[in-house]
Amino acid sequence: MARFLVGVDIGGTFTDCVVLDRSGRITATKASSTPRDFAEGMLAAMRVASERLELPFERFCSEISVLTHGTTVGTNALIQRKGAKVGLITTKGHEDAIHIMRGSRGVSSRDIAKVVHFPSSQKPSPIVPKRLIEGVSERVDCFGEVVVPLNEAEAEAAIRRLVDQGVEAIAVCFLWSFKNAAHERRLKAMIRDISPQVFVSCSTDIAPKWGEYERTTATALNAYIGPVMAKYLGNLDNQLKASGYNQPLQITQCGGGSISVDHAMESPLLTLDSGPVSGVTGSLYLGRLMGVPNVITTDMGGTSFDVGIIHGSRPEYSFISNVVQYEYFLPKVDIQAIGSGGGSLARVDGASKTLHVGPDSAGADPGPACYGKGGTTATVTDADVVLGYINPDNFLGGRIKLDKGKAIEAVQRVAEGLGLSLVQAAAGIAKIAEFKMADIIRKMTVEKGFDPRDFVLFAFGGAGPAHAGVFAKELGVQKVVIPQKEIASTWCAFGAASADILHVYEQVDIQTSPFDAARVNEVLSGLESKANAQMDRDGIEKGRRKFAFSLDMRHRGQINEVEVMLPERRVKGAFFAPLRARFTERYEQLYGRGSSYADARLEIVTLRLRATAATPRPKLSASKKLTSKIDPKAKHGKRSVYWAEPKKNIATPIYDGAFLVPGNAIKGPAVVETTDTTVVVHPGRTLKVDKFGNFEIDFGR
Repeated sequence: MARFLVGVDIGGTFTDCVVLDRSGRITATKASSTPRDFAEGMLAAMRVASERLELPFERFCSEISVLTHGTTVGTNALIQRKGAKVGLITTKGHEDAIHIMRGSRGVSSRDIAKVVHFPSSQKPSPIVPKRLIEGVSERVDCFGEVVVPLNEAEAEAAIRRLVDQGVEAIAVCFLWSFKNAAHERRLKAMIRDISPQVFVSCSTDIAPKWGEYERTTATALNAYIGPVMAKYLGNLDNQLKASGYNQPLQITQCGGGSISVDHAMESPLLTLDSGPVSGVTGSLYLGRLMGVPNVITTDMGGTSFDVGIIHGSRPEYSFISNVVQYEYFLPKVDIQAIGSGGGSLARVDGASKTLHVGPDSAGADPGPACYGKGGTTATVTDADVVLGYINPDNFLGGRIKLDKGKAIEAVQRVAEGLGLSLVQAAAGIAKIAEFKMADIIRKMTVEKGFDPRDFVLFAFGGAGPAHAGVFAKELGVQKVVIPQKEIASTWCAFGAASADILHVYEQVDIQTSPFDAARVNEVLSGLESKANAQMDRDGIEKGRRKFAFSLDMRHRGQINEVEVMLPERRVKGAFFAPLRARFTERYEQLYGRGSSYADARLEIVTLRLRATAATPRPKLSASKKLTSKIDPKAKHGKRSVYWAEPKKNIATPIYDGAFLVPGNAIKGPAVVETTDTTVVVHPGRTLKVDKFGNFEIDFGR
């Protein structure tokens, strides 16, 4: 009988696996990631879990009800430029759109130093070289009317030229095809007839939106990673079936849910950034359970610091993404990242005598100096070891021994460059990293009309709980939650296990107020039909399906669009007044009170449907018994820790988080060590274990 929910998330260094049984018991495991074949690392992490559960691997697989997998295979293929050889077929005369790009060259909102430094802002190496771009005669106008029929003779010749040059995938993107997809559909069928083994990516399937460059980019990127992802997921699916897993494999996607493995193989672009998004998904589930509607999610790993926002129990979304300087359309949970992790390098500018931390990282190899793998430059992790936050003999539960001497040597070079003491330099490294984190959170909240004081901050990832106490207090949030204690470092895998099935459909249909209800309903019906067709293929019963509609709207003549939720499944004649009110509320939240013009006409640009189906949920039960008595086994003595607030070393109590139970409370200063992470409780703050087994840091406000 199926009794396990399993989430697996692949990172650059470790592959995390979280298993939840019907009683709510959680088993979290790690295995080294295997870049040569990521499936090996995933199966290894699952084997460790089966051993912990004392089950043969085949029996464990047979008892999994849902297995959801987050993968970085597509992201790695893009970053490392190891994707497929791609050809592009587009409307004749528009072959250069993907090379012209936008004027920003994909560096918008990046570090200003990179924007003004020309070598950092040159155009990226093309994913589709000009010799593999073909233009064919066809034209659809902005109303969806065919102006020039598809020249099939030209199209066939173009396909054969690309196939003869050895392309593994072909991207198809015609002008205004999102208004009438007939030409793209016909070309796709022709490619399948001429060369069935070639992967085909059509813009109407992946990004049916207004914006020629971004739509072309999305289509080409999908083609670029398509064959790589199809091979990986196909092999993984077969290996899991051979091991006894009999249910459909689910893949996490950037929109905040999961899709079937077949859909992921057709539209692999949806899997980009799905790992950090899974952390938001898990936080959304836990936040609802705790009755916390407003959450700032923070995921601090070895390389980056990822921030997401949940407001009113709904994630914030973005609709344009950027990867390797290519901007593309795709609705996704809004995740902003900076290069501030445990491996972020600390360097001194000799001329100005200033300290810089990140964005460059030591990575996993050689890693921080304390790893003893040859790294000599100080990192945030080295600073944590020097300060006493991290026990070098108990890193990752004792699985890795750190070299404190090498950490001291690396930080000492920073101290000498600044004329500071060793601990002052280490505290400075940590504080710069923490303040950079606070700054990106402000950008994600204040600049979007949110007040951080209205939020609870969730801190997870291997390094997040060690630094959350500082940047959270700097922001003024209500409190910090380290979710589920020991599994905080594998929280993205937990999020994968708690993800609902999600499909997102969009249709551009620019309409100016007063709106025609029949026209709006016609588009909504079309989106719902697409969703039902996909869910039929997924085998999802009609009773499980839920549909949420929204509109991207703007003032007529403006370019700033805002998403407005549409609670109604279909609109009626008098729908405009409440729609304007919702638009005005959202617009003024983003741009300030009074910024909306009441007498202006409005435009609907994009109509959107998020179709979801609930999956079996993890069972996190609230403890019925709370006790303030701390188990003596939890106390691990004391060690010297430097605290920047009183600016001195203090003999600080050390606790083993595994023995802390709901109701326990520890006053800072203190350090709590769990299997995979360290929680730092600063002086004047209190750590509590809540009824769900989460750590909470209270600021005493």
